[in-house]
Amino acid sequence: MERRGHVKKDAGGFNARAEELLERYAGLVYRLAFARTRRRDAADDIFQEVFLRYVAKGPDFESEEHARAWFCRVTVNCANSYWRNPFRRRTEPLEAAEHLPAPETAESGLDACLDRLFPELRVVVHLYYYEGYSTPEIAGLLGKKESAVRMRLMRVRRQLWDYLEEGGDSCV
Repeated sequence: MERRGHVKKDAGGFNARAEELLERYAGLVYRLAFARTRRRDAADDIFQEVFLRYVAKGPDFESEEHARAWFCRVTVNCANSYWRNPFRRRTEPLEAAEHLPAPETAESGLDACLDRLFPELRVVVHLYYYEGYSTPEIAGLLGKKESAVRMRLMRVRRQLWDYLEEGGDSCV
Protein backbone atom coordinates (compact mmCIF):
# COMPACT_ATOMS: atom_id res chain seq x y z
CA MET A 1 0.00 0.00 0.00
CA GLU A 2 1.39 3.40 -0.98
CA ARG A 3 1.38 6.16 1.63
CA ARG A 4 -0.07 9.50 0.60
CA GLY A 5 2.66 11.93 -0.46
CA HIS A 6 5.38 9.36 -0.96
CA VAL A 7 6.99 8.82 -4.27
CA LYS A 8 6.84 5.23 -5.34
CA LYS A 9 9.37 4.47 -8.04
CA ASP A 10 7.66 3.32 -11.19
CA ALA A 11 8.81 2.79 -14.75
CA GLY A 12 8.73 6.56 -15.41
CA GLY A 13 10.58 7.51 -12.20
CA PHE A 14 7.81 9.73 -10.82
CA ASN A 15 4.28 8.92 -9.87
CA ALA A 16 1.29 11.18 -10.31
CA ARG A 17 1.59 12.63 -6.77
CA ALA A 18 5.17 13.79 -7.35
CA GLU A 19 4.26 15.36 -10.67
CA GLU A 20 1.30 17.13 -9.06
CA LEU A 21 3.49 18.56 -6.29
CA LEU A 22 6.14 19.58 -8.80
CA GLU A 23 3.56 21.54 -10.78
CA ARG A 24 1.99 23.07 -7.68
CA TYR A 25 5.18 24.21 -5.92
CA ALA A 26 7.58 24.83 -8.80
CA GLY A 27 6.85 28.56 -8.91
CA LEU A 28 7.10 29.00 -5.15
CA VAL A 29 10.39 27.11 -4.89
CA TYR A 30 11.97 28.96 -7.81
CA ARG A 31 10.82 32.40 -6.58
CA LEU A 32 12.18 31.75 -3.09
CA ALA A 33 15.47 30.44 -4.44
CA PHE A 34 15.83 33.43 -6.73
CA ALA A 35 14.86 35.86 -3.95
CA ARG A 36 17.57 34.34 -1.77
CA THR A 37 20.36 34.25 -4.36
CA ARG A 38 19.42 36.76 -7.11
CA ARG A 39 21.08 34.44 -9.62
CA ARG A 40 19.13 32.40 -12.15
CA ASP A 41 21.71 29.62 -12.30
CA ALA A 42 21.75 29.33 -8.52
CA ALA A 43 17.95 29.33 -8.37
CA ASP A 44 17.88 26.53 -10.96
CA ASP A 45 20.36 24.48 -8.92
CA ILE A 46 18.41 25.02 -5.71
CA PHE A 47 15.12 24.21 -7.44
CA GLN A 48 16.54 20.91 -8.63
CA GLU A 49 17.99 20.09 -5.21
CA VAL A 50 14.67 20.71 -3.45
CA PHE A 51 12.76 18.37 -5.71
CA LEU A 52 15.51 15.74 -5.55
CA ARG A 53 15.19 15.84 -1.77
CA TYR A 54 11.46 15.39 -2.09
CA VAL A 55 11.96 12.34 -4.31
CA ALA A 56 14.59 10.90 -1.96
CA LYS A 57 12.64 11.43 1.25
CA GLY A 58 9.05 11.37 0.00
CA PRO A 59 7.57 13.05 3.09
CA ASP A 60 3.92 12.41 3.92
CA PHE A 61 2.15 15.75 4.07
CA GLU A 62 -0.80 16.05 6.43
CA SER A 63 -2.22 19.11 4.70
CA GLU A 64 -1.65 21.68 1.99
CA GLU A 65 -0.08 24.04 4.57
CA HIS A 66 2.32 21.33 5.70
CA ALA A 67 3.44 20.65 2.12
CA ARG A 68 3.91 24.36 1.40
CA ALA A 69 5.86 24.86 4.63
CA TRP A 70 8.09 21.86 3.85
CA PHE A 71 8.95 23.17 0.39
CA CYS A 72 9.65 26.68 1.76
CA ARG A 73 11.84 25.40 4.59
CA VAL A 74 13.84 23.06 2.35
CA THR A 75 14.28 25.80 -0.26
CA VAL A 76 15.63 28.25 2.33
CA ASN A 77 17.95 25.56 3.73
CA CYS A 78 19.24 24.68 0.25
CA ALA A 79 19.82 28.35 -0.52
CA ASN A 80 21.77 28.77 2.71
CA SER A 81 23.84 25.67 1.90
CA TYR A 82 24.45 26.92 -1.61
CA TRP A 83 26.43 29.91 -0.34
CA ARG A 84 28.41 27.86 2.18
CA ASN A 85 30.24 26.14 -0.66
CA PRO A 86 33.61 27.97 -0.98
CA PHE A 87 33.64 27.41 -4.75
CA ARG A 88 30.50 29.54 -5.12
CA ARG A 89 31.92 32.38 -3.04
CA ARG A 90 34.82 32.96 -5.40
CA THR A 91 34.81 36.25 -7.19
CA GLU A 92 36.42 37.35 -10.40
CA PRO A 93 39.06 40.08 -10.42
CA LEU A 94 37.78 43.60 -10.98
CA GLU A 95 39.47 43.76 -14.39
CA ALA A 96 37.36 40.82 -15.60
CA ALA A 97 34.19 42.49 -14.36
CA GLU A 98 34.83 45.56 -16.53
CA HIS A 99 34.31 43.47 -19.66
CA LEU A 100 31.01 41.97 -18.55
CA PRO A 101 27.78 43.35 -19.99
CA ALA A 102 25.81 45.68 -17.76
CA PRO A 103 23.19 43.92 -15.63
CA GLU A 104 19.57 44.26 -16.61
CA THR A 105 18.04 47.36 -15.13
CA ALA A 106 15.28 46.91 -12.58
CA GLU A 107 11.72 47.59 -13.66
CA SER A 108 11.34 50.23 -10.99
CA GLY A 109 13.22 51.96 -8.21
CA LEU A 110 11.42 49.75 -5.73
CA ASP A 111 12.72 46.62 -7.46
CA ALA A 112 16.22 48.07 -7.38
CA CYS A 113 15.83 48.78 -3.70
CA LEU A 114 14.61 45.27 -2.94
CA ASP A 115 17.50 43.82 -4.93
CA ARG A 116 19.97 45.56 -2.62
CA LEU A 117 18.52 44.10 0.55
CA PHE A 118 20.43 41.46 2.45
CA PRO A 119 19.19 37.99 1.52
CA GLU A 120 17.76 37.47 5.03
CA LEU A 121 15.60 40.58 4.62
CA ARG A 122 14.68 39.79 1.04
CA VAL A 123 13.34 36.33 1.95
CA VAL A 124 11.18 37.77 4.71
CA VAL A 125 9.80 40.42 2.34
CA HIS A 126 9.11 37.82 -0.31
CA LEU A 127 7.30 35.47 2.07
CA TYR A 128 5.27 38.26 3.67
CA TYR A 129 4.29 40.43 0.71
CA TYR A 130 4.47 38.09 -2.28
CA GLU A 131 3.50 34.73 -0.77
CA GLY A 132 1.09 36.06 1.87
CA TYR A 133 2.55 34.36 4.94
CA SER A 134 1.91 35.85 8.38
CA THR A 135 4.78 36.74 10.72
CA PRO A 136 4.24 33.65 12.93
CA GLU A 137 4.27 31.42 9.84
CA ILE A 138 7.47 33.04 8.54
CA ALA A 139 9.08 32.65 11.95
CA GLY A 140 8.27 28.95 11.89
CA LEU A 141 9.56 28.50 8.34
CA LEU A 142 12.84 30.30 8.98
CA GLY A 143 13.41 29.03 12.50
CA LYS A 144 13.44 32.57 13.90
CA LYS A 145 11.47 34.27 16.64
CA GLU A 146 8.37 36.14 15.57
CA SER A 147 9.85 39.35 16.97
CA ALA A 148 12.90 38.91 14.72
CA VAL A 149 10.65 38.59 11.66
CA ARG A 150 8.69 41.71 12.64
CA MET A 151 11.98 43.58 13.21
CA ARG A 152 13.24 42.61 9.75
CA LEU A 153 9.99 43.79 8.16
CA MET A 154 10.25 47.06 10.10
CA ARG A 155 13.83 47.59 8.90
CA VAL A 156 12.82 47.03 5.29
CA ARG A 157 9.90 49.43 5.58
CA ARG A 158 12.17 52.05 7.12
CA GLN A 159 14.75 51.64 4.35
CA LEU A 160 12.06 51.89 1.68
CA TRP A 161 10.54 54.95 3.35
CA ASP A 162 13.94 56.66 3.45
CA TYR A 163 14.41 55.80 -0.21
CA LEU A 164 11.07 57.38 -1.13
CA GLU A 165 11.74 60.50 0.96
CA GLU A 166 15.07 61.01 -0.81
CA GLY A 167 13.29 61.02 -4.14
CA GLY A 168 14.30 57.51 -5.11
CA ASP A 169 17.86 58.46 -6.09
CA SER A 170 19.62 56.13 -3.72
CA CYS A 171 18.61 52.93 -2.11
CA VAL A 172 19.36 51.39 1.26
